Amino acid sequence: MNKFLLPLLFGLAPAAATAVDIVPVKQIGLELAAEIAMKSVEACRKDGYNVSAVVLDRAGRLQAALRDTLAAPYTLEIAERKAGMALMSGIPSSDFRKARADIRPELNHIDGLIVMEGAQPIRAAGSLIGAVGVSGAPGGDKDDVCARAALKAVEERLEFAD
Repeated sequence: MNKFLLPLLFGLAPAAATAVDIVPVKQIGLELAAEIAMKSVEACRKDGYNVSAVVLDRAGRLQAALRDTLAAPYTLEIAERKAGMALMSGIPSSDFRKARADIRPELNHIDGLIVMEGAQPIRAAGSLIGAVGVSGAPGGDKDDVCARAALKAVEERLEFAD
């Protein structure tokens, strides 16, 4: 077999053509992460809910976490795990929950993940830079509204990020 044809058959050519030793990565900054967390909490406060909001960076590391004064302590962990799900899937956690109910029980046993509504991926200029998770409202759908409101509030910063 032709040695040039073999990589094409196995899909290796594109990877080899774009392989680099150092990869520039877009990363969410502390100020933006903190603002998204705060805007999530504020959005839920307007509806009378005490929540926690967690923002993870693109690698799944905690970047910002806020627990409203009267939010239950465990809401921090749930918010972080929701954000982990949105980050892993690259889609809102509610969409993943609907699409993959078949593997939900298994994923809920993985550290850092929980398949529940209430988390949104964070994208800047087309790149996935993190995720926000919210927990504490009476229902994940309400948590999700707060996460989306926070992203809407910083939409212009995300859209025009370089």
